[in-house]
Amino acid sequence: MIELIDIIDQNENILHQAPKEEAHKMGWAHWSIHLWIVNKNNEILIQKRSKNKDTYPNLWDVSVAGHVSSGESFINTALRECQEEIGLKLKVSDLLLYGTNHKQIIHNPTCIDHEFQKLFMCKINFQLNQLQLQNEEVSEVQLISSKVLISKLESKDPMLVPRSHDYIKLLSKQLPLL
Repeated sequence: MIELIDIIDQNENILHQAPKEEAHKMGWAHWSIHLWIVNKNNEILIQKRSKNKDTYPNLWDVSVAGHVSSGESFINTALRECQEEIGLKLKVSDLLLYGTNHKQIIHNPTCIDHEFQKLFMCKINFQLNQLQLQNEEVSEVQLISSKVLISKLESKDPMLVPRSHDYIKLLSKQLPLL
């Protein structure tokens, strides 16, 4: 099935729709969501990306992420991706939108990732053993303290998906630093 996404300009106005693969090939700007999930002990859930991912295979990443399908809201995308990737069903009231990050990375000549990432936070009680991982997307999950996560991101730990200074700054303002 071809996944259609909205192509946007620098002001996040929708220009047209296109298949996700074409957007990446052409470097067209589009939306994605990032959802950071925090448990009752203020630990952050991180996921290890599948070895089969086109970008950053086998690296640790945000709790849940995904592209916003054409016409879909950011919140519905976050809820859908959370259920698909880790089997955790959330409610709208669980989500806090705390910012937008703009990134443009050339992974290779046929994959230019140009995203406006809507950043969400969620604090919810869950157990790791209740999560059901989508093998195509996620190979494992773990919990990490916010202090350790921020430190690893700032030091550009090679086992984590790299994040910009602005992204880390937005994230650190939201996370309870332990």
